[in-house]
Amino acid sequence: MRGTDPRQEGMFSYVSPEARVPADHPLRAIRKMVNRALEGLTREFEEMYSHTGRPSIAPEQLLRALLLQVLYSIRSERLLVEQLDYNLLFRWFVGLSMDDPVWDHSTFTKNRERLIGSDIARAFFGQVLGQAREGRLLSDEHFSVDGTLLEAWASMKSFRPKDGGGRRGGGGRNAEADFHGEKRSNATHQSSTDPQARLYRKGQGQEAKLCYLGHALMDNRHGLIVDTRTTEAGGRAEREAGLAMMTARPGTHRLTLGADKGYDTKNFVEGLRCANVSPHVAQNDTHRRSAIDRRTTRHGGYAVSQRIRKRIEEGFGWAKTIGGMRKLKHRGLAKVDFQFTLTFAAYNLVRLRTLGVGG
Repeated sequence: MRGTDPRQEGMFSYVSPEARVPADHPLRAIRKMVNRALEGLTREFEEMYSHTGRPSIAPEQLLRALLLQVLYSIRSERLLVEQLDYNLLFRWFVGLSMDDPVWDHSTFTKNRERLIGSDIARAFFGQVLGQAREGRLLSDEHFSVDGTLLEAWASMKSFRPKDGGGRRGGGGRNAEADFHGEKRSNATHQSSTDPQARLYRKGQGQEAKLCYLGHALMDNRHGLIVDTRTTEAGGRAEREAGLAMMTARPGTHRLTLGADKGYDTKNFVEGLRCANVSPHVAQNDTHRRSAIDRRTTRHGGYAVSQRIRKRIEEGFGWAKTIGGMRKLKHRGLAKVDFQFTLTFAAYNLVRLRTLGVGG
């Protein structure tokens, strides 16, 4: 018997979003870990807001929504708000009922400064790591470090002389520009749209871009990211950030750090040894003398670190292809660092879910 095709939509529903989400959906385990992490930030949230006045949108809901944007590669906050309006899965994850109104996209902009000022992204990142530590998924001994370019949300046309000179073309806000024969450097030029972005190229013969540098420290046991940094692009930024992240590790026991050839410099290696860290750095002996000698390479752990350190590229690849960090959507070092840290918190949540945490 053929079923009917009613065109009149029902006005009421007695099924909650919780009942519509499959029991084995991967977001269930992630939401459980997220809620536990947010409960640990109650004091920080209380300090962020006044005790009087009109109630704001719960910061827990804003953070859950931002995590959805990372996990589902949603390109903008406008599109995120649009999907929150009709996507039952997203409403359930954020904590909205079927009838709750969705806030305007500008709410993220207005509240981001408050979240950045309280360093909520790093605090949330730490809460997620705490759950991994409780599950004994961190070694706290063996680490790997690397950095990656984060392309700034600024065009090369915005890179103009600091003194206000230079050639300007007509034809509107996005006019054609000819840079042929013009010498440009960070010392004399600056982006008019993102002044903290720096002109940088990854290697000889490669294109120079306005960008930042993102740095990550990985635990070698399960590939979880245990620390992040975001800096202005520069030749020594990777090594300085790597040394800062290692010296910030708690405890006085001996550690190991795996890294690629770019970290093979005398100052970096000596800095690690002074901090009681064995420098398992790949040797760069092409037309030069490596700072890594036999006292390091003769140990079997050196070869193990060199093999495992490459897994950190999985995190960078995920952050750029899934997390939307290939081309930044925010300007300014503080906002970029906030998004970079939150993205790797989401990455750790995904890895913890695959390891059976939160299930």
